[in-house]
Amino acid sequence: MHKSGRGQREKLQQFIMITGASEKVALQALKSSDWHLEGAFDVFYSQPQLQTHTDSRHLEELYNRYKDPRVDMILVDGISLLCNDLQVDPQDIVMLVVSWHMKAATMCEFSKQEFIDGLESLGIDSLDKFREKIPFMRSELKDEQKFREIYNFAFGWAKEKGQKSLALDTAIGMWQLLFAEKQWPYVEHWCQFLQARHNKAISRDTWSQLLEFARAVDSSLSNYDAEGAWPYLIDEFVEYLKENGVIPKG
Repeated sequence: MHKSGRGQREKLQQFIMITGASEKVALQALKSSDWHLEGAFDVFYSQPQLQTHTDSRHLEELYNRYKDPRVDMILVDGISLLCNDLQVDPQDIVMLVVSWHMKAATMCEFSKQEFIDGLESLGIDSLDKFREKIPFMRSELKDEQKFREIYNFAFGWAKEKGQKSLALDTAIGMWQLLFAEKQWPYVEHWCQFLQARHNKAISRDTWSQLLEFARAVDSSLSNYDAEGAWPYLIDEFVEYLKENGVIPKG
């Protein structure tokens, strides 16, 4: 019985992670399919009433809880209160995932439409549902395609309004946050290299190409091609690693 219970808990967690459903809905789908995962997915996706619907009045109440008293937006104080309610640190990477779902144009602020549309798309209309969705949003960082989308979203989200490039200090902070998740071994060397040799804002091309470099080139850099189409900054970085004895020359 204990073994069966553990197996059911694992299926429940897997179902929630894949579908983003609430625990109540996940249980309903799994029980109706006699705890067969594939059958539960069929039940969930074939019955729209199981997929979460949001209450517009509750969404409005949530928005008003965090809205700035002076402008019709959620600003730093409102986001700080939201993080407190969710029991999440404002520096936690999951808040970047939240912002990605809301298609937020700028860091540390949500327009009313961004906030409400984002929550609707997630099936959230209460703090309890928001808290329930946090593990699902964390799991999205493990998905290669979603991570790429979140990574590329972060450039526009983190840069100053009206600027084409991302301030170096901001870029370094974002890379440390994102690559802690991906565990790229050269992130600290990259940040030190930029501070020592570049010391300028980061272009969108450099931002996006670095992820491709981190993915395509192995940890020993043995398959790095100096004749490849990498931005000059990445080529300079490889030379910097060789000069500093981090990787062998030749």
